[in-house]
Amino acid sequence: MDYVKHFQAKIDELKRDQRYRVFANLARSVGSFPQATYHDGQIGANREVQVWCSNDYLGMGQSEMVLNAVQSALWECGAGAGGTRNISGTNKYHVALEQELASLHQKELALLFTSGYVANQAALSTLPRLLSDCVILSDSRNHASMIEGIRNSGCEKFIFQHNDLTHLEAILRSLPRARPKLIAFESVYSMDGDIAPISAICDLADSFGAMTYLDEVHAVGMYGRRGAGIAERDECMDRVTLIEGTLGKAYGLVGGYVAGPSAMIDSIRSFAPSFIFTTAIPPYIAAGAIASIRHLMHSAAERELQQQRAVELKHTLRAAGLPVMPSTSHIVPVLIGDARRCKQASDILLDKYRIYIQPINYPTVPRGTERLRITPTPCHSTSDIDDLVEALLAVWRDLELDFNNAR
Repeated sequence: MDYVKHFQAKIDELKRDQRYRVFANLARSVGSFPQATYHDGQIGANREVQVWCSNDYLGMGQSEMVLNAVQSALWECGAGAGGTRNISGTNKYHVALEQELASLHQKELALLFTSGYVANQAALSTLPRLLSDCVILSDSRNHASMIEGIRNSGCEKFIFQHNDLTHLEAILRSLPRARPKLIAFESVYSMDGDIAPISAICDLADSFGAMTYLDEVHAVGMYGRRGAGIAERDECMDRVTLIEGTLGKAYGLVGGYVAGPSAMIDSIRSFAPSFIFTTAIPPYIAAGAIASIRHLMHSAAERELQQQRAVELKHTLRAAGLPVMPSTSHIVPVLIGDARRCKQASDILLDKYRIYIQPINYPTVPRGTERLRITPTPCHSTSDIDDLVEALLAVWRDLELDFNNAR
């Protein structure tokens, strides 16, 4: 068998389907977010571009207090953790950050991971597996990391239609009351920008004896009085069994975590291979995260301005007749509905208008719902919004895209 030829055929198939991903080589510059330098390898030139799809939602990646905390811990503790958490890799900053996260979510314990993806995979594969005959109920639009964790648990699963309480209740009613159950869902769904009815899902969990696992990755730092997420905003954080979050979005760094009852978090710590056998995040990252979390617990200015920019952008897009999709969060998706043209739109924005927005195609979103996913930040201005909308209008006209395509 020609192994190389086989794998090349797989890549060629992706390219034919317009699903081949090309990375933009960007150099962010402290003090100039959302501007970045785009290193174009094809023409051998560097260009200044404006980024409109970053998950550094609040610009905390350039915060002076975060950078100072990172620098101080770097020179205090060095570049790496030195090992797994079990083998010399637990540092005082890891311990302090886990205490900070537990306090943020008002849970007994929190556990750090190298990413939000790994946190979901570890927690959802480990806890249900430790429960005899556990069944998992998963929202149909859950993130790939949640899907993988659920699959790796080996437990029976049911998929309920997205945010559909009637369907979820019907599945719960079909199961024995005494059977262990876990409902896994997200608060803010990152591609559509819609928000789960957390309290109502908790009502069903209480009625049918289920645990709840809430992914707040796109909400931590962004919502709630102290930035603890949608569950805090909706005053139901105490009702959610386990909360998963990230340090890599609103907090501006990297890493993930799970917070919840001490026995459950300790079980993940003790039984999850992806935690046990992975080198810990660098102490300086943990130190920076502590600074970011503490600041956003007491300052609402960043998230309030970010929300203002999101509302302003949605209004300007709609006023221009562009097909902005319904979104109740800070995420602003603009529908194109075709993979090839979505990539073309992204390329034109970058090459002609020096605006970077990554195309979102299948399998991240269903076929026929390809889109540009825009994430305004407090660092964008009203003038930036106007320039973006003018560029989008020009692209829509050039490609003869549908102005009435919103769903």
